Amino acid sequence: CRHCINPCLFFSTLIFKVCDLMNVIYAFLSVQTVTCEESEANLQCGKGQILVIHRADYGRHDQTTCSNLQPHCRLRDVQCSSPESIEVIAASCNGKNSCNISASNSVFGNPCFGTYKYLEVDYTCHATCEGSQANLQCEKGQVLVIHGADYGRHDKTTCSAGRPASQLQVVQCSSQTSTSVVAESCNGKNSCTISSSNSVFGDPCVGTYKYLEVITGHETILKKMNFNS
Repeated sequence: CRHCINPCLFFSTLIFKVCDLMNVIYAFLSVQTVTCEESEANLQCGKGQILVIHRADYGRHDQTTCSNLQPHCRLRDVQCSSPESIEVIAASCNGKNSCNISASNSVFGNPCFGTYKYLEVDYTCHATCEGSQANLQCEKGQVLVIHGADYGRHDKTTCSAGRPASQLQVVQCSSQTSTSVVAESCNGKNSCTISSSNSVFGDPCVGTYKYLEVITGHETILKKMNFNS
């Protein structure tokens, strides 16, 4: 596929490690979005989950996608692709609960002048599995605000790949200190890495394979102004 990455290799050097030895990331359902040029893509995960970008491409590869009301001359080039697509999306969206990004030349450059383009993004949403690290990150000039966190297990499917059934049975498991631990480590910072582990949160259910879910907000830092003449 175009501009694909292996997230377990990519994130270890770019933003955060969410892959454990069992490559649990591939167990999650991929969401595919298409956004026409000059519109805004909205990538959204459920409560407590974070975005992981797998593929992105800004360009054109057929004459039918995003073709409504467009003259044929703007649809002919079907070998058009911005090579920076995946890097731009990953840097803006990985590790966030939601992300808005413009499908435009100003963001991705113009790989084919005169052609009406569109942005394709494939992503998954997931929690940070036990034994992995979550990296919470804001854009430049913003700081993290932790609204809630939970280390435990509440269903049998999240972070279940390769795990024996005996480690997934307890679904009413929660560390009571989750929010306070994450807030103390991350509030007010531009980025924060925290381990999804018993050593950090304690072990609320011995023998159960757990995961960390975090609900974050982002606040803009207001620069102090000197009104003295």
